[in-house]
Amino acid sequence: MSKVDLEKYFKPNLKEARKRSTDRIEELKFQLSDAHQKIGVNKTYMIHTYGCQGNEADSESIAGILELMGFTKAVSEATSDVIIMNTCAIRENAENRVWGELGRLKAYKKTNPDLIIGLAGCMAQEENVVERVLKKYQHIDLVFGTHNIYKLPEYIETALFSKERVIEVYSQEGEIVENLPKVRNHKFKAWVNIMFGCDEFCTYCIVPYTRGKERSRSKEEIILEVQELVEQGYKEITLLGQNVNAYGKDFKDSNYTFGDLLHDLDQLDIKRIRFTTSHPHDLDQKTMRAMKDSKHIMPFFHLPVQSGSNEVLKKMNRHYTKESYLKVLNELKETVPGIAVTTDIIVGFPGETDADFLETLDLVEKAQFEGAFTFVFSKREGTPAAKFVDDTKEETKKERLYLLNDRTNAGYLKGNQRFLGQTVKVLVDGVSKNNDDVLAGYSEHNKLVNFKGDKSLIGQIVEVKISVAKTWFLLGDLL
Repeated sequence: MSKVDLEKYFKPNLKEARKRSTDRIEELKFQLSDAHQKIGVNKTYMIHTYGCQGNEADSESIAGILELMGFTKAVSEATSDVIIMNTCAIRENAENRVWGELGRLKAYKKTNPDLIIGLAGCMAQEENVVERVLKKYQHIDLVFGTHNIYKLPEYIETALFSKERVIEVYSQEGEIVENLPKVRNHKFKAWVNIMFGCDEFCTYCIVPYTRGKERSRSKEEIILEVQELVEQGYKEITLLGQNVNAYGKDFKDSNYTFGDLLHDLDQLDIKRIRFTTSHPHDLDQKTMRAMKDSKHIMPFFHLPVQSGSNEVLKKMNRHYTKESYLKVLNELKETVPGIAVTTDIIVGFPGETDADFLETLDLVEKAQFEGAFTFVFSKREGTPAAKFVDDTKEETKKERLYLLNDRTNAGYLKGNQRFLGQTVKVLVDGVSKNNDDVLAGYSEHNKLVNFKGDKSLIGQIVEVKISVAKTWFLLGDLL
């Protein structure tokens, strides 16, 4: 492929993606044109989703757009007319898996030359990814990013009828697009985006480049969406954002923030409200009080810390110290007694010493987390940390991860043991993965609970008395 060919596409630019204006983000309304309404009739689609809840929510919108165009969900890749890979860029392993899958999908082009294969999501926002697709993955027909999902009908039309590759990725602050259709993956639990993007720029993280500027949806649109979910019979919502605690801080004409939104949503007849994820330095008393005074907000909080070393936190650009993190965590636990708190922790960050790692273990001990997602540092091209000197041996990093997991797993078990003999309320998700005669669901504190019961209880909130506490789940008896 010539240089001219490469330059005709709308490709991402990480330097442009870093720029942030002070202007209010534009709000758009999605509307499917008449020309696109029947393009997918008698055709099928399949979506593979990788990464966070935000990607899952995006895939629901992608599916909603496709079905509005007339497509129906395929039963297999072999029978699909459109296959879209909605990807994650937060770690190298996730990207490598996607590359393998993209290579595997090429075989389906031989039996169905009209098959459209698309790459979407955060990987598509990376310059090196798009260059690699252009040069080595000629069977990929569509590449679009996180900002322009709403333009999918145009892209499908071009790929289907003009037989042209569509490579269009925006490197910008982003917009807010309302009225996107959704095909929700769950019948009684729903994702609700309250904001998009991230302005934190942690040195290890690619998300601010792939998701754009922090931009909050209007409270009216959020409340309307949740009210519609209530009317449709949904029991639980999870509010989504890269940093939900920053909700509303981009509003120029009001002082309406996350705590206000929680208070207003609590007035609706939704049985359970959860949210993810949060940044410690934006967690304020208004949010804590909203949780304390609520009827429907669950007593569970995921509060990523990443490290217990002040030196490492500074290099990460996290805007807090070990001491200030523990202070806000203790305030949260005092305000909302009994709350369960989980976290994220990275080991092996460039320059992390044994002493730094011991500070992390000390923080874990003091914080009494009831769960943690733990990772070895993954270098992401385009982030500042990718250029940091990283001379720690991989063997040492793995040893630290094993030690950390021992500590956090003990926290899992201790957090579960406090419910022994207690009655908890469980929203029943379905049958257990290991036994069709056992039901499984999550308690208010986000504990996985298994118990025997009739499948007619799926989707209901039931009371279960806990008799056994394991590290990863609870066992109990239906009352």
